[in-house]
Formats: sequence, C-alpha cells, structure tokens
Amino acid sequence: MSAPRATRPYMPGYGILPAEDGSGLLPWSWAEERLRSSRNYWVVSVRPDGRPHSMPVWGVWYEGTFWFSSSLGSRKARNLTAKSRCVVTTEDADSPVVVEGTAELIREPAALETLLTLENQKYGTDFGIEMLDPAENACFQVHPIQAFALKEEDFTGSPTRWTFDTKKDPNNT
Repeated sequence: MSAPRATRPYMPGYGILPAEDGSGLLPWSWAEERLRSSRNYWVVSVRPDGRPHSMPVWGVWYEGTFWFSSSLGSRKARNLTAKSRCVVTTEDADSPVVVEGTAELIREPAALETLLTLENQKYGTDFGIEMLDPAENACFQVHPIQAFALKEEDFTGSPTRWTFDTKKDPNNT
C-alpha cells in the first residue's frame, strides 16, 4: 500500500492553522501507532433504513487495514454485509484517529488464523479457531479510504486528513 496523501482538513470556525504551522501535518506513522495501540475501537455502520449504528469492538490494525470479528447475526455484521462503508475510530477522543473505509468479509482459513493469532497476542487471550467459525462469526477487514486525526495539545495546528489510493468501494458511492 502506498503512503496516503496528507492535507489539512477544512474546519471553518475552529481557527485551524495552515498546514505548515503548528505541529504541521501529522505523519501517517503517528496515526498508525495509535491504530495499533488502541485497545478498544468504535465501528460505525449503517442500518438498512439509513440510521447509523455504533458499537465498541476489539480489533487489530495490521498491514494497513483494520481487522475485527463479530457474531454473524449482530447488527453491525448484517449492516456491513449489506453496505460495506463504515467508520472505525480509536478509543482516545482527545487525540483521535478516525478511519473511513469499506469492510470486506473474510472467510479464507489463512486470514482467519492471522486474525486469531493477532487478537490472542494483543489481548492476552487463548481463543481457538472455532471462535472465528464463519458459520457463526463474521470477520472483517476494513480498507481505509480516508482518515482524520489531531493532537489535543495542538488542536489548531495538528488536524490532518489522509486520502488513500483505493480501487475498492463495492456497493457504495
């Protein structure tokens, strides 16, 4: 994956400084470190009637995408299966990283093993592969389209938006 393009987001009325002032544009490595180290995340999906749905999840940032699992019958899994666009955020509201992307359902055994290994390492669990059985659970990989972050200590000089080169955007515009 190529490095995303960084720009200053348009935030009228907040006194946001030009991209070269304050902290300047944050490096993508700063955002990725927060995506890797966050313990909890929020996933926002869209219900069939258009209402938003937000739920906390455990997950991992790995090789440029966000991976997580959920019960196959859960509202978020049903939403993402029908309409893949979603938002994933870190748990830190003071210095957040917000990723807009598309969720891809994972069913390949090797990918499921990768997710299981990463989650067991990160959370100190010892779940077996049956936890990710595709007959009962849905595993997703969220591919970023755009991301946003800022540092609380430099609210006006750190906001950064990243745009990713992406060819994926199934069933959505």
